Amino acid sequence: CWALPTALLCAYGFFCSVRPSEPFLTRYLLGPHKNLSETQVFNEIYPVWTYSYLALLFPVFLATDYLRYKPVVLLQGLSLIVTWFMLLYAQGLRAVQFLEFFYGVGTATDIAYYSYIYSVVDVNLYQKVTSYCRSATLVGYTVGSVSGQVLVSVAGWSLFSLNVISLTSISIAFGTAWFLPMPQKSLFFHHVSSQQLSWEMKVMDCKNGSAVQDHPNVQRAPGWEDETKVPLNGEGHSAEKQSMRERKVDIVKVLRDLWRDFLQCYSSQTMLCWSVWWALSTCGYFQVINYAQALWEMVLPSHSTEIYNGAVEAASTLLGAVAVFVVGHIKTSWAMWGEVALALFSFLIAAAVYIMDTVRNIWVCYASYVVFRIIYMLLITIATFQIATNLSVERYALVFGVNTFIALALQTLLTLIVVDASGLGLDIFTQFMIYASYFAAISLVFLGSGIYSIMRAYRRQEQMQSRS
Repeated sequence: CWALPTALLCAYGFFCSVRPSEPFLTRYLLGPHKNLSETQVFNEIYPVWTYSYLALLFPVFLATDYLRYKPVVLLQGLSLIVTWFMLLYAQGLRAVQFLEFFYGVGTATDIAYYSYIYSVVDVNLYQKVTSYCRSATLVGYTVGSVSGQVLVSVAGWSLFSLNVISLTSISIAFGTAWFLPMPQKSLFFHHVSSQQLSWEMKVMDCKNGSAVQDHPNVQRAPGWEDETKVPLNGEGHSAEKQSMRERKVDIVKVLRDLWRDFLQCYSSQTMLCWSVWWALSTCGYFQVINYAQALWEMVLPSHSTEIYNGAVEAASTLLGAVAVFVVGHIKTSWAMWGEVALALFSFLIAAAVYIMDTVRNIWVCYASYVVFRIIYMLLITIATFQIATNLSVERYALVFGVNTFIALALQTLLTLIVVDASGLGLDIFTQFMIYASYFAAISLVFLGSGIYSIMRAYRRQEQMQSRS
């Protein structure tokens, strides 16, 4: 029965994303409720999220598999409740930095939300339930942004009241998560039985990247053969259960399996190219969206005029969703023209960030931000599709985690050097000039790589024609 867990998970994702106060976070921290300075918020508080996210990502990945998803989903809800409760009542620099750490826990545990559903539904339902869960979070985020803007601009509500609404919505999500059924299997620590594997497991043909049905001669998932040797007598069954408990906590074996899958996944040059762009661009994307509110605050201080951060976030999300839908119907040879497309759109991203930084007009900043998010959503969807065509679902999750980890490592380095007060501690306009240059460098790298790939493909085609 896939409908109940899917509905519960969608409800959790929706209420967890309805946070009307989030587009106004910078204004709230700089306002009378927290009374923090710009340097404290931009250079000492916001970097804590980046550091905690990076530090927690890999341990959370292992804990998610070992604990079988649901406890980590509950941990996410609890950490977000703590975050918004502290956002309401915590005072002082250290307290708000501690708040950012809990927010890092909440974002690092996203992996449990997006991977839970694969452990309780059949393989042929993956595409459907994935679309439902992602749509729920998208709708929730849009509802939160729009309602926040309306309550601030029309009803005149305070930002403190918006945070109360956010806390209430997250608490409803946390209560919903308790009703999720507990999965009985996971990828590495808790393997499915061999009978289930014969029906559900798909293995990737490394030669042509096509999915083939499981076969007795095909290499199985780690540990499958041990689970078929279950003796009929009670003593043997007890010994087997003890053996299974020992095997489940074999961290060394799990890490060895991860490393083997990692090497197999990144052996494809095409997949490696898209993954490199994913990691590099996601690093820059995180930096821009994290500090966009700070830039808008410098362009037009919120205490002196009305701001429309919520409307901008909602518009960029909806238009990005439209772009994602359209790109699913575009037919082109991404294998040949993909790198050139990445170079071109990366240059457009660099131009959007540059305009945000140099044209000190809030409406131009808003429009450039919308364009920036639309292009990124478009490209990350293409990258996701290209990676998914060469990998099974389980390996896709591994690649996604590795790419995100690399992106966070680069972002941490960038934050430490450019943003953090212990590093250069640059002002916000200089930071965005660096981010624009960063995306321009990505564009040049992939332009050179794309031209080389096209020339090589044409040369190979000419050689084949001459031979024929």
